[in-house]
Amino acid sequence: MSRGGASNLSLPVSRRSGEDEELAIFNINQEQELQKYPKRSVSRTLAELLMRVEDANTSGNISPVADHHHHHRVLDITYACSSLPPSYPFVLSFENLTYSVKIPQKLTLPFCGKSSVDNSPDKILLNGISGEAREGQIMAVLGASGSGKSTLIDALADRISKESLRGSVTLNGEILESRLLKVISAYVMQDDLLFPMLTVEETLMFSAEFRLPRSLSKKKKAARVQVLIDQLGLRNAAKTVIGDEGHRGVSGGERRRVSIGIDIIHDPILLFLDEPTSGLDSTSAFMVVKVLQRIALSGSIVIMSIHQPSYRILNLLDRLIFLSHGNTVFGGSPSNLPEFFSEFGTPIPENENRTEFALDLIRELEETPDGTKNLVDFNRSWQSRNNPKKNHHLNQSDKANTKTVSLKDAISASVSRGKLVSGATTTDSNLTPSFPTFANPIWIEMIVIAKRSITNSKRMPELFGIRLGAVVVTGFILATMFWHLDNSPKGVQERLGFFAFAMSTTFYTCAEAIPVFLQERYIFMRETAYNAYRRSSYVLAQSIISFPALIVLSLSFAAITFSAVGLAGGFSGFVFFFFIILASFWAGSSFVTFLSGVVSHVMLGFTVVVAILAYFLLFSGFFISRDRIPLYWIWFHYISLVKYPYEGILQNEFADPNKCFVRGVQLFDNTPLGNFPMSMKLELLKSMSGVLGFNVTSSTCVTTGSDILTQQGITDISKWNCLWILVAWGFFFRILFYFTLLLGSKNKRR
Repeated sequence: MSRGGASNLSLPVSRRSGEDEELAIFNINQEQELQKYPKRSVSRTLAELLMRVEDANTSGNISPVADHHHHHRVLDITYACSSLPPSYPFVLSFENLTYSVKIPQKLTLPFCGKSSVDNSPDKILLNGISGEAREGQIMAVLGASGSGKSTLIDALADRISKESLRGSVTLNGEILESRLLKVISAYVMQDDLLFPMLTVEETLMFSAEFRLPRSLSKKKKAARVQVLIDQLGLRNAAKTVIGDEGHRGVSGGERRRVSIGIDIIHDPILLFLDEPTSGLDSTSAFMVVKVLQRIALSGSIVIMSIHQPSYRILNLLDRLIFLSHGNTVFGGSPSNLPEFFSEFGTPIPENENRTEFALDLIRELEETPDGTKNLVDFNRSWQSRNNPKKNHHLNQSDKANTKTVSLKDAISASVSRGKLVSGATTTDSNLTPSFPTFANPIWIEMIVIAKRSITNSKRMPELFGIRLGAVVVTGFILATMFWHLDNSPKGVQERLGFFAFAMSTTFYTCAEAIPVFLQERYIFMRETAYNAYRRSSYVLAQSIISFPALIVLSLSFAAITFSAVGLAGGFSGFVFFFFIILASFWAGSSFVTFLSGVVSHVMLGFTVVVAILAYFLLFSGFFISRDRIPLYWIWFHYISLVKYPYEGILQNEFADPNKCFVRGVQLFDNTPLGNFPMSMKLELLKSMSGVLGFNVTSSTCVTTGSDILTQQGITDISKWNCLWILVAWGFFFRILFYFTLLLGSKNKRR
């Protein structure tokens, strides 16, 4: 379609059931529009169309959100192109990309007469790969498993460490900075990483709130989402949840298109995809690539890896690169495949799929002693023979358009034409660009993260219900087991046991936080890798939204056990008991959240948490007092999370100096003398009085609460300091969690 003329575009939205009918509608809409212009020309950007959506809706009093109930809706968007700034075609070039990894060293037994280290050579994953991808085109990387497809995509997307990757990647002749690349690009992983209980529309809307700047109104963001839903062919599934193993949701093809949609919501200039058709049937795969074609034609460079495209998909691709063990065996247009293999001496049969034939031939050659060396060498000579003139012509055309324009000015011009590149703005009439790292301030990111998490959690209330049920059941069992404890020596021992078990149980119930982040880990890595939001926003938002649930759990446990067990302190004692339980939940959940950022497997995480919490209980001071702990283990006593709530709650219970817990004859309880008759116990007390020099009767207070605290070695920290230390531990582990995410989620190969 010409860039300088006027055009009308209709976006039909039909509601039918069944993916076959959806494909038929989808294909008709695609073909009707694509027939208006040659395949390799570039259409208006998606954002340009969206810039007119609000005006179209206003004139017709139609809201894109409120109009869902109509069975058919058409938006007529008319625009004059003469008012748009000039565009400069983008060309992504890569030269001699080489990447190798160290093979793990093999250890051998010294007495076998061999060296203890086997110095194996490095494994080359990419070996001098060169090529280019152009705006408005789809470049596909093909090859067998292990050929280097995903590695090449990662290299182009800056997902390989600069120290490990050799060669150059340029956009319009300029080296791409990592920071700028993250702003103008998107990467779609092979796995569909989505929140299961959000609908398609909600998923895309949350992505819009992350990716699009605050300056864009809520109405325009909603309009963008609605048009994107139509572009992706997801209108029938817009109100359907994504789903998972336990909840029925959208189909595999729809899920893949949603994964693409959340990464193109900001209309990136570069779009990388790692096998977007993997695991899909032929119909769904074709629909996905058809969507990618529309994205390319809207002014983007699309680069993807694909295992074995069908004939229909092959017709949508503009450029192919075949890889074999990291080497290029063919690079060029799909139409050149017959000529290439014919000159190589293995012509493609007339009725056979060209890519299938090429891949089968490559596999056969890989099994021969020389491998694909002859094919690699032939490709080099064939490229030098057939492409110099063509490349020279294309390069001269590019230079004519870009020789006086820097890359940032070209990006700025693209943004001015409607590309909403992650909040990029133009600051003056000369198109001097400003590319912020993140589209929104931290507080907006926190609100969106919190809102999304709450929305997803509300639709799975059983998760919190199970945790609340566990706390209530545990509290009920403890309340009935330790019902109305008295102030006898046995009551003291039972109180100590209740406090130790209650505190340790509080921490163990926090272990459920392990799978929470582990389930979101790769969603988080995908979103933060390309600056959807800050890591600090995620940590702060998750900390805040988890706190109300901790209050409910703490209040439930405290209300069930405090009066039933007969704990001391009245209302003020109950308030402190509640606060210490809340602080325990806070510190425990923070600790478990930190561990979930360290470990990568749920079962491993549970094993580590259970073991460490057991050590915390062992060194808390319940089993052995602080004064009796060996000096070389005393450090563990002070880092034990159970120590501080245990000591704080003991002080809350036994701090009253006027309260007696052992009187006269109770001295003999818990000893063999406890079974003697009362008269004999009184005689023993008289004898003791003579020895001690003061009268000890059956009612004389022998042990107060302060004495019990001294016996337990609880003399160095006050109960309120125990509370504040516990709260500080919670913040400390949240900070550690942040640094774990900062250092452990770079999402780059070394």
